[in-house]
Amino acid sequence: MKSHSLALLCASLFSLCASAAQPQTDRYVVSFPQGDRVAAHGASASTFPNGLPVGAGSGLYFLRNEGGDLLFATLTDRGPNADAPDMGKRAAKIFVSPDYAPLLMTIRAGSGRAAATEAHPLHDRQGKISGLPLPEGFIGATNEAALSDDLQLLGSDKRGLDTEGITADGNGGYWICDEYGPFIAHISADGQILQKYGPQAEGGEQGVAGGLPNIIKWRQPNRGFEGLTRMPDGRIIAAVQSTLDINGKSKNSARFTRLVSFDPATGKTATYGYPIDIEAYKKAKDAKIGDIVALDNQRLLLIEQGADKDKNMRNRIYLVNLGQASDLTPFDQQPPEFDDEATLKKRGVVLASKQLVVDLRALGWQQEKVEGLALIDNKTLAVINDNDFAVRAGLENALPGREKMDDYGADGKGHLQVDGRAVNTHIAVRPLAKPESENELWVIHLPEAL
Repeated sequence: MKSHSLALLCASLFSLCASAAQPQTDRYVVSFPQGDRVAAHGASASTFPNGLPVGAGSGLYFLRNEGGDLLFATLTDRGPNADAPDMGKRAAKIFVSPDYAPLLMTIRAGSGRAAATEAHPLHDRQGKISGLPLPEGFIGATNEAALSDDLQLLGSDKRGLDTEGITADGNGGYWICDEYGPFIAHISADGQILQKYGPQAEGGEQGVAGGLPNIIKWRQPNRGFEGLTRMPDGRIIAAVQSTLDINGKSKNSARFTRLVSFDPATGKTATYGYPIDIEAYKKAKDAKIGDIVALDNQRLLLIEQGADKDKNMRNRIYLVNLGQASDLTPFDQQPPEFDDEATLKKRGVVLASKQLVVDLRALGWQQEKVEGLALIDNKTLAVINDNDFAVRAGLENALPGREKMDDYGADGKGHLQVDGRAVNTHIAVRPLAKPESENELWVIHLPEAL
């Protein structure tokens, strides 16, 4: 009896200790008190007469504690867009507000509230940039067909950016990254693009910007740089969202995605392999990086996420150490993306090491994605989702047996087609319901210092 009672006591104490060791969270829903809205055009204007909500949270950087409030810098992405059927051999996206310019914003969180204000459109010397894809033929072109919400073919934009990550430059401005190029850009505090870097053109290629390793041109479409951070020594580290697809053959099997190091002072670059949780996914391409933030010159925190083999979402924060990781550049004549674990070892390729810090799903996170990660201090983190401007596209008047978007094609002239013939099925852009439509900001208090 005493033994049984002692066992129960020990079990209770273990449960209590385990509970006490769990991270604690402060949870906010971000509001936009200045009434910032995105104008809806065409067919969506009647659905959104007051415009669409701004969707912040594509990146997050902690600025300072001000009067007990936490201040962050954040970004929107390329603007409200939604899925559309392919147009011929080209993937397509609906751009609800084609002239939208990505925004740099400030979030203030405290006293149970979080508000995003001080919106600055990203711009260069020619004016505001757009979020439209790059023209075909350029490095970084996704070959997407950009469509209006009434399925008319839109143009492309050599200056277009799909912004995803942000970090301070140490002098009052910021570094940001993009999914198209993929690009890294230096911007001022009011959002002016000062410099831009992308995959260096080789062998007759045409690039919008250079200075970065050519191999990252093989990023999967819309899975370029998803996060970046500035190390204490000044290097910029940018994370490619998913596995590279070299010559269209490596995305499903590569064991890692790339972290690109760029030193703005010298132009020196290197790339490192971050080992994805490859056994958790049906295919390697399903793993996605959300954001990164530096702890020191060797260690950083990284969000890995994606649907697992059972289609359950994973959102995990890892501590990643680059101290022993190989620079992959000398191996790129025969890219290690094609190597299995044994071959990587035989070639002497050492990937970064990692350990789990936080499983966000275990803490109750329900949003699909985490796209911003910030370090407040060595025991406190912040994460935020991107609500994709709270819109989603759906079919109306679908044909029997053809209820999926992939069952149709778009002709770029306002029609959906089946077997090359126009049909009376339409696409409507509709608002998302809560909680999917919300920007959630969590401040996470860790039980131990990093």
